[in-house]
Amino acid sequence: MDPVLLESTLAGLGQPAFRARQVWEWAARGARTYEEMSNVPAALRGELAAAVPFSSLELVREAHASDGTVKALFTTHDGRAVEAVLMRYRDGRNSLCLSSQSGCPLTCTFCATGAMKFTRNLTAGEILDQALHFRRDHEVDHVVFMGMGEPMMNLPNVLDTCRRLPSIGVTHRRTAISTVGWIPGIETLTHATMPIRLALSLHAADDRLRSQIMPVNDRYPLSEVLAACERFYAIKRRQVFVEYVMLGDVNDGAAHARQLAGVLDPKVYKVNLIPYNPTGMYDGSPRATIERFRAVLEEHGIRATVRLTMGRDIDAACGQLAARAAVGAS
Repeated sequence: MDPVLLESTLAGLGQPAFRARQVWEWAARGARTYEEMSNVPAALRGELAAAVPFSSLELVREAHASDGTVKALFTTHDGRAVEAVLMRYRDGRNSLCLSSQSGCPLTCTFCATGAMKFTRNLTAGEILDQALHFRRDHEVDHVVFMGMGEPMMNLPNVLDTCRRLPSIGVTHRRTAISTVGWIPGIETLTHATMPIRLALSLHAADDRLRSQIMPVNDRYPLSEVLAACERFYAIKRRQVFVEYVMLGDVNDGAAHARQLAGVLDPKVYKVNLIPYNPTGMYDGSPRATIERFRAVLEEHGIRATVRLTMGRDIDAACGQLAARAAVGAS
């Protein structure tokens, strides 16, 4: 639901300001249509249905993984493809992975989204509607902006979305924004009032290798990115999550782990090692190699965990969102 369109439509109809709050509260609780909004006058419900689409996205299809993960493929009003994922954990958490762009302009070599044609930033309403889609069937309590696109390149719309997430059950402290190291966005988030978590997609601890894996490193070198993250920590006093995808014989050796430990301040960072989900260019590191890498980090005082892989059988795992993958899903 486009909150800006909703508010302007209600104002144009001469409705009091509380009507927008009423409508939004129903949507945030999982309402599927305006007709469910029993405390909104029936005539007004009809006017809203004609003027404000209940969702700015059209669901193309959902894919359901064996582990309970759900991936939804949407299209926007102008035909742009968007994917979002619901991850359902055994401990009861329901986490949403939301997209901020259709495609991505940054061409990280391990990421399927980077191989897509970038089309545009998503509006706040289009981002929010990904969350509302899953909220209609599930309670949700965590959100990560780790789907399609670089969130920091669309930060105003991402932050507009974040302001409304508590209404659907996701506090700011359970919301994380991931970035490849887009420094202007990190700096803006540092001074934002919401206590949102920061995650850094890092994947190599030296500039040469990182630039091979992630060309954005040529624009924002690692030392400058880490300095921005450390300013975030100094102001927010919240640890930065480092995402490190494990690429077989590329960045997964003990020397790479020591190098990574050497550039990270244990007070500032916690590392999340990500088993590589096949997208065509690399081989994933064996489990034993990942465990050795983690052990080296721990020996050097860096906290490290290995991410649980979810949704791989429907191309919904980290790095696999590419829209085309969902076309044949059922």
